[in-house]
Amino acid sequence: MTVSELSSALKRTIETAYEQVRVRGELGRVTIARSGHMYADLKDDKAVLNTIMWKGQVAGLAFRPEEGLEVIATGRLSTYPGRSNYQLIASDLRPAGAGALMALLEERKKKLAAEGLFDPHHKQELPFLPRTIGVVTSPTGAVIRDILHRIRDRFPVRVILWPALVQGDAAAAQIEMAIRGFNAMPEGQRPDTLIVGRGGGSIEDLWPFNEENVVRAAFESQIPLISAVGHETDTTLIDYVSDARAPTPTGAAEIAVPVRAELLVSVDELGQRTRRGLLRLVQRMHERTGAVRLPAPERLLQTKQQSYDHAATRLQSALRQATAAKRVVFSNVAAALRVEPLRADRRRRLAMLRAVAERARPALNRVLARHRERLQAHGQLLDTLSHHATLKRGFAIVRDAKGKTIRSIKAGQTQDRLTVDFADGSLEAVPVSTDKPALAKPSAPKPAAKPKPRAKAKPDQGSLF
Repeated sequence: MTVSELSSALKRTIETAYEQVRVRGELGRVTIARSGHMYADLKDDKAVLNTIMWKGQVAGLAFRPEEGLEVIATGRLSTYPGRSNYQLIASDLRPAGAGALMALLEERKKKLAAEGLFDPHHKQELPFLPRTIGVVTSPTGAVIRDILHRIRDRFPVRVILWPALVQGDAAAAQIEMAIRGFNAMPEGQRPDTLIVGRGGGSIEDLWPFNEENVVRAAFESQIPLISAVGHETDTTLIDYVSDARAPTPTGAAEIAVPVRAELLVSVDELGQRTRRGLLRLVQRMHERTGAVRLPAPERLLQTKQQSYDHAATRLQSALRQATAAKRVVFSNVAAALRVEPLRADRRRRLAMLRAVAERARPALNRVLARHRERLQAHGQLLDTLSHHATLKRGFAIVRDAKGKTIRSIKAGQTQDRLTVDFADGSLEAVPVSTDKPALAKPSAPKPAAKPKPRAKAKPDQGSLF
């Protein structure tokens, strides 16, 4: 058998055995061709089934097929000999509920939105002309080539590529590490703008950009970040936290840098406008200067001299009028001023002063007497409470070398020298045991009587002197 004969035999066998089937699964990749036909992947956790729906059936659908939607497809199985694969040609498609990935995506989206990660006020402004651009993507894909090509065409700047997987289980960790690594670079070396991107794909292919660690790394990035994940219709969670979203990686490069040629043209136009404006200004000032003619100096002085003469004439008459008015006012005031009222007022005030002085003297004496009595009472109370009165009754105060009062024999025995204060002076004493005589030396300038020796303390208590 030839290859074509074998392929035709397999096609007839499959179409005969599976002429009418109903399959439940989740839509993965969904593509509507320009012809109107729909090409999609119907899958579960273990297998993928290529599915085709022709234009007539697509137009009759009551809903829009979207990636991640769980559906029930009705149709027949067939083969495509050109690729040696089998496929489902669907005649009917009905939704069967949201897919697991879409449900998880919506749940995670609500959680992060509740935390405020999607608030617009967190977004940073992109630099107008970055010197360095950091790119997080696969080093072997078409994304980096498109970005480099677009930046080279628009405005060549330095580009740093951080290689990272953009698909698979290890992709999310590498993307997060790349974003945080760029932010950890020293100031002056790290990029001014970041681009995180990859090409289009199914929701499973783009899932690393929906992982929470990647989203949080993009949110915490201090470098303005542009997301360029998938095609224009693809939306991932990183798009909500990025500072700008591009429909494609090429679009990200266009957002990151301006067009150098346009900037040169704009600068040249601004320079020409500036030159033309300066020329017009100089010309206008020249015309204005030429139109202005200064009058002769004598004419300027004549006008001022005339004004001076008029002012001098008015000043003389004004002074005469003011003097006459002030003289009238002075005459009126002088007529009201007489000596007798002033003398009578002086005598009245002197009489009031004498009366106050006579009342103040006895009041002052009473106040002084009252304060004197209070002072004497306080003095007597002070004498009563003072320790000097206690010393006069035969007591003494024992202090150490620092002036601290000794209150017990035990405390006194630890001192090398003591001071004993009496009512009429002080003595310096040296602590000794009970069987030795006390040593004392008067410290007062006047000779003091010898104090009587103390009675010998009991052996168990000890003695200071």
